[in-house]
Amino acid sequence: MDKNTLSNKDWYAPEKKLYVATDCIIFGFDNGILKLLVFQRHVEPFKGMLSLIGSFVKPNEAVNDAARRVLKDITGLDNIFMEELKTYSEVERDPGARCISIAQYALIRIEEYDKALVEEHGASWYEVEKLPKLVLDHDVMIKDALYKLQEKARFHPIGFELLPKKFTIPQLQKLYEAIFQKVFDTRNFRKKLLSLKLLIPLNEKDKSSSKKGAFLYKFDYKKYKRLEEKGFNFSLFKN
Repeated sequence: MDKNTLSNKDWYAPEKKLYVATDCIIFGFDNGILKLLVFQRHVEPFKGMLSLIGSFVKPNEAVNDAARRVLKDITGLDNIFMEELKTYSEVERDPGARCISIAQYALIRIEEYDKALVEEHGASWYEVEKLPKLVLDHDVMIKDALYKLQEKARFHPIGFELLPKKFTIPQLQKLYEAIFQKVFDTRNFRKKLLSLKLLIPLNEKDKSSSKKGAFLYKFDYKKYKRLEEKGFNFSLFKN
């Protein structure tokens, strides 16, 4: 029997079928506030209620590819930070059918997404701290994703995936305060951040919040990658 015959035959046909889905927890950062993209569900059960954005995984797709398809369809963005969160497999998690969801969390620059696409899909941004109740186990997924984001941001510079490519130190501090849901001492935060020597100072200022303005910086990804290969941890905080 050749390989084509083997690949075309459904050896597991007698077994009961179940669905595999992916749900995307999409974070954005807007004016000092951490936000999450949710939408009105288009199908039953719970049609019209607020939900995470997701899709069933197609037979010819890997789960990560399905999640990237969803993100591209909704936001118009690709090549963004996305990471697998967790598998949700409780038997009765979805009254629609026996369905396992492999959730992903993603970070996008909120000024770059395609607003027309988001509106077309009925999606909206909600403050993480003021989220309404979502369907199924999506509230649990969000809680898990926020914890994962905090743990990841503690030792890796993923926070920069949420900021504009040019940013101020006060903007960065507000971001980390939003992620960790706590206030940091401004002087200590700035001192620790600059001590890492991973920011590229620019001869530009952001004057949106004051006449004096604040200097803009860019993150030195190339330098960080070289340091990471040597075991460097990007840590702004003590445990």
